[in-house]
Amino acid sequence: MAMASSVVQTPIARKISTNAVIRTVLANGPISRADIAKLTGLSKQTISDVVRDLQDDGWLKPAGQTDGRPGRNAITYEINARAGLAASIDLGDTRIAAVICDLLGNVVAEINVLTDPRGGTHLINQFSDLLAELALAAETTTDRLRLVVLGSPGVLDPATGHINVAPNIPGIDAIDLRQLFSDRMGMAVIVENDVNLAAQGEKWRGHGVESSNFAFVALGTGIGMGIIANGALLRGARGSAGEIAYLPIGGDAFDPGGFTLGTFECAVGSEAMLRRYTGFGGRNASTVTDLFAAFNAGETSAVAAIEETARLAAVAIAAIGATLDPEMVIIGGSIGARPELVDAIRRFLPRCTPYPPRIEISRFGNRASLMGGVGIAVERMHDDLFGVKLRDV
Repeated sequence: MAMASSVVQTPIARKISTNAVIRTVLANGPISRADIAKLTGLSKQTISDVVRDLQDDGWLKPAGQTDGRPGRNAITYEINARAGLAASIDLGDTRIAAVICDLLGNVVAEINVLTDPRGGTHLINQFSDLLAELALAAETTTDRLRLVVLGSPGVLDPATGHINVAPNIPGIDAIDLRQLFSDRMGMAVIVENDVNLAAQGEKWRGHGVESSNFAFVALGTGIGMGIIANGALLRGARGSAGEIAYLPIGGDAFDPGGFTLGTFECAVGSEAMLRRYTGFGGRNASTVTDLFAAFNAGETSAVAAIEETARLAAVAIAAIGATLDPEMVIIGGSIGARPELVDAIRRFLPRCTPYPPRIEISRFGNRASLMGGVGIAVERMHDDLFGVKLRDV
């Protein structure tokens, strides 16, 4: 009896032991109980008890057996990734992308559709329908999702989750999007600015993994920036840090017409690029995709339009460099991920700043916000379920 009591743990001690086991399996799995004991310093009896409980509860599963070592083979264990599922939604001006991910950040189902142009509460219905469709594809049900991370354009109030400025999506600033969506789904909903999510996606598994100071610039229908400063997301006093659409570049900063979409966005967004192309005499492109095709075919008007867009973007990046001193600027979005534009920006940068930051194209292309949402969802699941912060693993 005395021997049995010596390994009985208090609830707090068991929580600490469980945390240590999960942390070790996340960082090193598949892994045997003996190796977990070596890495954690916990007794073999404690490890056996914790692993058994985690397996019974569905969080760990056998992965195989050790081999090539002296003595008997031992069972190795890994996280049962399907035991925790969450969703990430990227609300765009024209399209919505959504995924269901598991505990390890694997995407198990994905969908991409046109955004409901009516906006407002119609978006709640669309999100709900999309998640039901995704759950079916993932062979699960929406009630098994633990949370949803929603990336949205606009200025987000970090305290309330309210979207204050989103000129390209009607009615979204007139509703409590987070509360309505959470009530509809019956689960926690995290709302974040889409470009902030993209920056966090790069920090999670992109170019920013090893960097504590970088900026993510999204160039597409709209323009935005997410900032990682000293390892953390920089929000600003009102949640509007990085709203570079309003930089006084590319137009008359005193024209109040630029107060809605922003002076810089009006100069380099997709509509501006097409307007510039037409102004230079172009007649063969009605979309930005057409414009890049014309550029690659050597059409003079297309080359001029993209060069001028790159020149203005370089000025903005020079201003960002002078203000934030980032180690690098990662460019993404439907336009920003195009190497034709980024190559031109790289050529212009040394001509407008003595210290041009390194420029990288997002590893995720126009899926950076979506992947940022996955990263946030996975971290929240690990924290809620196991008390483990991903960044500590």
